Parts: sequence; C-alpha cells; structure tokens
Amino acid sequence: MVGTGPGDAPATGGGADTAPGPGSDSASDSTPDTASGADSGGAPPPGGRRPRRRWDRRRAVAVAAGAVLLAAAGGALSYGLGGGTPESEASSGLPPATTEVARETISDVETTSGELGFGPASTASSGAGGTLTHVPGTGDEVGRGETLFEVDTVPVTVMYGDEPAYRAMSVGAEGADVEQLEKNLGKLGYDGFTVDSSFTEGTAAAVMEWQDDRGLEVTGTVEPGSVLFAPGAVRVDSLAAEEGDKVQPGAPVLDYTGTEKLVTTELEPADQRLIEDGGEVEVTLPDGQTVAGEVEEATTVIEPATEQQEAQTLIEVVVALEGEDAQEAAADYPLAAVDVEFVSETREDVLTVPIAALMALSEGGFGLEVVDGSTTSYVPVETGLFADGKVEVSGEGITEGTVVGMPR
Repeated sequence: MVGTGPGDAPATGGGADTAPGPGSDSASDSTPDTASGADSGGAPPPGGRRPRRRWDRRRAVAVAAGAVLLAAAGGALSYGLGGGTPESEASSGLPPATTEVARETISDVETTSGELGFGPASTASSGAGGTLTHVPGTGDEVGRGETLFEVDTVPVTVMYGDEPAYRAMSVGAEGADVEQLEKNLGKLGYDGFTVDSSFTEGTAAAVMEWQDDRGLEVTGTVEPGSVLFAPGAVRVDSLAAEEGDKVQPGAPVLDYTGTEKLVTTELEPADQRLIEDGGEVEVTLPDGQTVAGEVEEATTVIEPATEQQEAQTLIEVVVALEGEDAQEAAADYPLAAVDVEFVSETREDVLTVPIAALMALSEGGFGLEVVDGSTTSYVPVETGLFADGKVEVSGEGITEGTVVGMPR
C-alpha cells in the first residue's frame, strides 16, 4: 500500500513496518562513512596550531542524504513492494516534480585548507667546532657546489642527493653515498673516475682537485661535516645562530627548505585512504585560480595535549605544485592559505539521480518512483557512491532517461 504524503498523518496498523532511516542497517552499506574528529570552531589555544578550515563534501552529501531519507520515513513515505508493486496498486497521482536518470561520472571529493609555502624545514648543523665566519641571509638560495655557511673560514658545500653525509669517504669506500658524491663531482666539472658505488684512486684525485678549489685541506677524503646533501637547491628558512657565534659539533646553524613552492595540509587519520604517493590533487590559490598538485609526502604527526584540548594524531601531507605554470601562478604568494581538493573515489559511466529522489522502503533499502505516462510505480534500487548531491543507482528497469519522481 502506498503511504500518504509527508504532510499527512502517518498510517497506523497492527504491526505495520516503518521505513528505516538513514542510520539503519539497511542504509549503512550504501552511504559513505563520515570521518571522525571534525574540527571545532573558535580561536586556537595558546601554543596550539592555527585553526584549520575543513570542507567535506562527502560528509555534506551523507548528511543531505540522511535528511532526505529521514524526512521520507518520518512522513510515512513507506512503500510495501514485496517483490514488485502491480501498476494497479501504484499511485494514481503524478509527483509534483520529476527528473531523469542520468549516465555520468561522479567523484567523491573532500576539500581541506592548506598553507602555501616551501614545505617543512630541515636543520643544517655544524660538523666541527669553531666560530661561524659566514652565514647566509633568510630567504637566500644556495645551489650545488655553493657555500651554505663557514666555520673558521672552512666552507660547508651544498651537493644534491637523498643520502646524508654520515661518514668519511675515502679510497675503498663502497655505497650509494659514494655514487652520489661522484655524480656531484661530475656535474661540477671534475672527471677521471667512473660514476659508480666505488671510491677509487680516480675519485680521490677528483676530490683533491675539488678541495683545492674550495680552499679545503687537500686530503682526498670527504669528511661528513664538509658537505650537506639536499634533494636540490636550498632556501634558508631561518637562522639558529649568527655570524661570530661559537658553535660546537652538532650545533644547529640554520633551517632550510627547497626552493619550489609546496602546499602543506593536515588530514584526520580516518582520511588516510585519500593519500597516495603521486596521487593527484587540485589546489585553489587565493585569487581563485586552480592548479594541479601531486602528493609528495605524508607523515604522521602528534600534536601534544594542552589545557584546552587533548593530544591529536594527524597526517601532515606535502603537495608539490606540478609544472612551471603552477609554480609561476603561486610565485606571487610567499605564504598563503589555499584549498586542497582530494578525490577519494570516482565512479565512471554510472546511472545517477539526485539524492532527494530516493525513498525509504518499508521492507528495507531504497526505491525510486518511476513515472510512466500518467501512472507511477515504485522500484527498489541498489545505491552506490553518494557524491555532489547525487547517488549512484541500479535496479530492474532503471536505465538512462528513466523518468522518476521527486518526493512530495
């Protein structure tokens, strides 16, 4: 029996089923989960991080779907199908509005706030004790073969690579750090050796030539404190010591970042599925322009507890801006707040209807009111992805262009 509209009193009867709401078991497998730990508003606590704006279309969609279905259930929009409602039992009146089943691609999108800058900073420490005789300025950029700082007039040279300078390298040494050193020597114009993982006499000869050019003691051995290996050119982010200061081995001298613009954002642990190395994202700049980004790194961080809040576990995500155009678009913003859009799931070439077209069925699940000429019938459907105000549907007789009613 077809129920009355939402404005009428619900029908009563002995043992009559009621339509399940969106929180019932029948709906739980077809509506997306909502992430836990949503941020609260208000000013940040003393000593805490700046507040983060978060917009989650996935959550908004789920709430919208729940509101629609709850209204349907509360208004007695319950339909007893029992294997299919005969047309003679269908509503004799037409719905006040209709829509057509569409075939399209939909995506579940989550947007979070981020900070445009140069990414997390690393610390450069002194490898020897002495007096700082040269330090760069904040914002200075230092490339391969150039001096980062000096201790007792002895320069620390920037070279490129991911392996840290953790040991002295001399004839007989083997490893990835040796190959990394040889690549840099070759890029700087030194030769007489083969670029591989072996430190040979030829390598030592090239090192001595390099040491002489740099004003270093000519030994043929590369001491760990004489070179800083970084992924690329570095930008001085801040200074921990000033020229003329006394430093001990291991004392921090400065913090540095890369020279390309990056975006840093934070996600809840429940949103970790959004993160994939090399995953594509979209970054919206302060002027509204959007540029492509790529997930470069994700690190779990713990924010200590304060008097105002408990300790929090978050995922810090670093996003690289892809291509020269994106870097140029961001060049005018030394630091800025931006939006980062993650796509958690995409369904291609699927049938969709507005979420508002769904109706709760008394026997469980959801259905659509299919309009055929001057009559309607109620067809159960399976739901898939909820996204951007739409829902993926499938069911017997549901095809592209099928006309369905919107709830009364």
